[in-house]
Amino acid sequence: MKIELLKTHGSGNDFFIIDELTADLAFTEEERRDLAVSLCNRESELGADGILFVLKSERADARMRVFNSDGSEASMCGNGLRCVARFVSEVLGKTSMVIETMKVDLQVEKTEEIYSGIPTFKVEISPVSFNPEDLPLHIDKEKLLNERLPELDDSLLFSALAVPNPHLVAMVSSEILASDIQEKLAAGVNEPNALFPDGVNVSFVKNLEPGNIYVRTYERGVGFTNACGTAMSASSLVTCLIGLNEADQEISVYNNGGKVKCVVHHDAETGRYWIDLIGNATYEYKTSVNVDLAQPSSFTLEERELYTEETELYKKLQAEVKEYLATV
Repeated sequence: MKIELLKTHGSGNDFFIIDELTADLAFTEEERRDLAVSLCNRESELGADGILFVLKSERADARMRVFNSDGSEASMCGNGLRCVARFVSEVLGKTSMVIETMKVDLQVEKTEEIYSGIPTFKVEISPVSFNPEDLPLHIDKEKLLNERLPELDDSLLFSALAVPNPHLVAMVSSEILASDIQEKLAAGVNEPNALFPDGVNVSFVKNLEPGNIYVRTYERGVGFTNACGTAMSASSLVTCLIGLNEADQEISVYNNGGKVKCVVHHDAETGRYWIDLIGNATYEYKTSVNVDLAQPSSFTLEERELYTEETELYKKLQAEVKEYLATV
């Protein structure tokens, strides 16, 4: 079977897009899982954080399904949603769309460039819940917001929220970031444990200056990634709730893959929160794989068509981000 792949990334969080919107393709659940494990394996000729399957939708412009590199399915992916938004925008010739995801239909739109020449999309991150049952998190509290969780650490303050992916967020110092605490803690809560039975994404956040934060995330099903869109959105919300930033104001969120902007919104009447995630949707290359779905790890790869100009522009953004982070 021949499958066309589009390699793309949002903030260095990289994916393959497989087009089921216009192409005559169909996969079983097992085949989707096995394709993700095989094609995303970084020891192969390819490698990525996950696969974004773009499908037809009965109620939206398109549907997105996200499979992590370990074969698990994620309910949402903010960086991936931006990439899907660009793909669907170009296929349908629209600048504003609705994308169906596992739990909710989300508004996406092409927007002002985050950096000159870089295609940029704004996507809605919602719903937001602080109910521990929605992560799930087994604690005897109605919510966890900037509080200690002694089962994990005696000194760090944690916040737990679903957006709808589950996230555990801690504000930390440079010294904590430089340590191995995050890796050990995150690995523990993504193995069998009493607190997070389904695992959780773990973000350590450093406050840089007003309106600017740095986020590093250990993603459930992936490990450390260059960036996680829902994690950056959740982290931005937490900084607003603890008084470091303000709702309805742009927050520049830096990460190991570059930067995005987030805007937190709150409806006082309903209590609803949602976040605008604004950032790049960059194409790296197109290629095709010839694959036996019964043995996907033995795929063969055809020649790649590179998007060299896009890649070089994003490298310039990354260089500027690295320079800035060295000063704060």
